[in-house]
Order: sequence, then C-alpha cells, then structure tokens
Amino acid sequence: MDKFKEIRPIVLGIVRDGNKILVSKGYDKVKNETFYRCIGGGIEFLENSKEALKREFKEELDIEIKVGDFLGISENIFTYNGKNAHELILFYNVEIQDGDYKEKYHIVDDNSESDAEWVEIDRFLNKEFKIYPEEMFKYF
Repeated sequence: MDKFKEIRPIVLGIVRDGNKILVSKGYDKVKNETFYRCIGGGIEFLENSKEALKREFKEELDIEIKVGDFLGISENIFTYNGKNAHELILFYNVEIQDGDYKEKYHIVDDNSESDAEWVEIDRFLNKEFKIYPEEMFKYF
C-alpha cells in the first residue's frame, strides 16, 4: 500500500498519566514544523484494530499494552513533507503496565527515528505544541 496514494486505515492509542499523554514527536521538513501524534500505525490486511495497536506498541516501544475502550473514528486529510495523505483513524484508550513505564521512549520505525514522551495536555490545548489530528481531544 502506498500511504500517499490510498486511504490508509490506522489505529492510535491514547495513553494518559494524569494530565499528560504519551505522544511521539515528528517533524515536517517542508512546513518546518515540529508536531506530535499518539502512538500507533497502520492496520494490516486481515488484522483487527486492537491487534494492530498491540503490534505497533510492541514494534515501536517494545512494550505490551492493554487496549481499553474504543473511543471513536476520525478522518484525517493532510499534507506531510509535501505529499498528500488520507487516513481513517480508530482511537482506543490504552494502558501501560507499571514495569514498562518510562519518561521517554526511543522509536525506530520505517528507517526513521524519533522519541515518544509524556506531554502535558494543556500544551496542546493552548496551542503551544501542535498535535495531529486535533480531533483526538473530543475523545477525552
């Protein structure tokens, strides 16, 4: 699947710790913009969304998670690094076991590296930091 030519089904997990959420940091070179996104990724053919979310957390953070309630679905049409993209995003609540909790995680995914960290929700709500898709906040 070419994620820049087809509608891509993805799943993202909303992990909360008090007033913080776990997000990965990204950078769009064309827009010169740093942004954040919840952890997750593409749903593979014949894979259900909960299993895809567990797989993504294992691949990206090397941790096991408990997938909670389904929160909703969002359509996201956007441009990233100058390319148009279109996603249908399923959101779930996610819990991390205490033994897997870290202040920061290092992610290696699709030949790119980034960090995942806990960021105060207010930093997104007051527009200090950018999060995609912003619609995720309707599921809080």
